[in-house]
Amino acid sequence: PRTTLLFLSPEDLYTAPDSCKGRCEEPYSKEDECHCNAECERYHNCCEDYYRHCRPVGFSSSRDAIADEDLLHISEQLYEADHNKARPTDIAINPQYQASPDETGDQEDRSPQPLYKYVNEELFSKPTYASFIKLLDNYQRVTGREEDVTAEELREQDNFLKEVMKTELMKKLFAFLHKKNRYGSEQEFVADLKEMWFGLYSRGDGEQDSSGFEHIFSGRACTGGTGGAGQHQAGGLTPGSRLCLGEVKKGKVSGFHNWIRFYLLEKQGIVNYFSHNFNGPWDTYPDVLGLQFNWDGFYKEVGSAFIGCSPEFEFGLYTLCFIARPGRACHLSLGGYSLSIQTYPWTKSTYGNGKKYIATAYVISP
Repeated sequence: PRTTLLFLSPEDLYTAPDSCKGRCEEPYSKEDECHCNAECERYHNCCEDYYRHCRPVGFSSSRDAIADEDLLHISEQLYEADHNKARPTDIAINPQYQASPDETGDQEDRSPQPLYKYVNEELFSKPTYASFIKLLDNYQRVTGREEDVTAEELREQDNFLKEVMKTELMKKLFAFLHKKNRYGSEQEFVADLKEMWFGLYSRGDGEQDSSGFEHIFSGRACTGGTGGAGQHQAGGLTPGSRLCLGEVKKGKVSGFHNWIRFYLLEKQGIVNYFSHNFNGPWDTYPDVLGLQFNWDGFYKEVGSAFIGCSPEFEFGLYTLCFIARPGRACHLSLGGYSLSIQTYPWTKSTYGNGKKYIATAYVISP
């Protein structure tokens, strides 16, 4: 009988210690030079070829593209799955004066009463609300001061993500993104959410002083200087102007789009509601309001906000649009009505293999 000699190259015999070839989802070992499981993105210790070999599995930019019809369908699914939203009896608002387009910038208080007449605060004891509210006090109010993120605050971030991922709404969002080959596992999705939303970057002079979550949900003042990505307006980012969370720019505020935060600050007398310029067509919650207000001495010309939605609904919709249509209008359907969300990525710094943090997200009100 003939003997066949099989010659194996060194590449066939072992995997290079700095490569992910053949090592995807390999358990963590401190002996390894770099790592190849989903957690490596979170800890910034992936091998350089992690994305080529391990993520996303079988992704095709054409086959897995998120079409406009997909967005209309999944947004209706998320709207239906918002089981933690306010019931009609949970909130009573008093919009009072409707400002014309010519009046939104004149900084006149045309509504003597608060916007919120009543909120059933039992809502806030629901796990996603409670974990969300705990996050609101974790940020310095002025950009340019390094954020001191404590172990407790990191636990609060993890707890919020854990609670929202228990909801049908976020499970539907993950299933959609998984089907579109954006994420291989729920663990990978959660790790990316943490970086995308809570990863710190500099809106000032190099200090790690801000995050997407802070800008959109928390609100704060911004002092001094220009630069950064710009203030978001209806026409997009203004070159050379500064984008800060709840930013004060020429005496005006940008960011600060969350109804729970607004209600809590209005209750404390820190926010003074002036008027609204848009009231959405929804006859139940979540609704959408475009509003003008004074926040701690500074003015918000047009602040669009969902009213009465759960934290996971807003978090989920903004995440969907940031992944599907970053930097562009994202057209959705909620209860049969059209709605568009604008997101912007932070372009000055990245995480992982060039992935971008979320800079801002808000409802585009007509």
